[in-house]
Amino acid sequence: MYGLLDISDKEFQDISRLVHSRFGINLTDKKVTLVKGRLNKLIRERGYTSFSQYYKAVMEDTTGAELLGLVDKISTNHTYFFRENDHFQVLRERILPETLAGIPGGDLKELKIWCAGCSSGEEAYTLAIELLDFARSVNSGLDSRIILATDISLTALEAAAKGEYVAERVRGVSREHLARHFVLTPAGTYRVKDNLRSLILFKRLNLIRDSFPFKGKFHMIFCRNVMIYFDKPTKDRLVEHFSDLLYPGGHLFIGHSESLGRDLSTFEYRQPALYRKRGI
Repeated sequence: MYGLLDISDKEFQDISRLVHSRFGINLTDKKVTLVKGRLNKLIRERGYTSFSQYYKAVMEDTTGAELLGLVDKISTNHTYFFRENDHFQVLRERILPETLAGIPGGDLKELKIWCAGCSSGEEAYTLAIELLDFARSVNSGLDSRIILATDISLTALEAAAKGEYVAERVRGVSREHLARHFVLTPAGTYRVKDNLRSLILFKRLNLIRDSFPFKGKFHMIFCRNVMIYFDKPTKDRLVEHFSDLLYPGGHLFIGHSESLGRDLSTFEYRQPALYRKRGI
């Protein structure tokens, strides 16, 4: 049994600068313990004996595999279904009806939602549940892949695509929704049914980029509890991209511990952690 490898100030700063430059994640000095804890097992598994040796290997790896392994460990976060549930309440009661009224012909099949930083899929599947409920209430169908769900972590995306969750993760799901949208496996986990899967396209995407490979715009963007890891310049650039990618009148949902500030004129505040793009 080996003890934890120590990380020097220089080793932490090297890793911090790399993660910030490539992924926008801001690792302050308060994150030393997190970095040390999350990377130790990976470093041991790779056969390295120090953080410096590991950092050198990441920098020299031309395949990008080591860098992806690094960001997987740094960015993976705990989430669950119907997290910050007031967002989903206002979605069903106000935002979806307003959005549908603004779509030409009132065709729900034209709705497009981006879940940016989807982690292991709970948020995207929660959105799918809400969309199916709303479609049923207005007697409408839904197109497949109506939700684009992206993340930087391949590990998180693999879990999202698998769509199988322990009971703790689905504790916010009602019995009705569990019965309608999940299968209880022999192992005691809950696996999402195809009626949810068909609404979501999971893709790997780094949010730190100059442009995005999207052909059209979105009616809503969910980027919740993601920007808390970015410094202000990085966050402001990303919010500008979100504004460009939303239809006028489209909505941006962020985490309750986050704020856009008061200097971003393209959005208007609607309620905590919910903003509307100006234009209509």
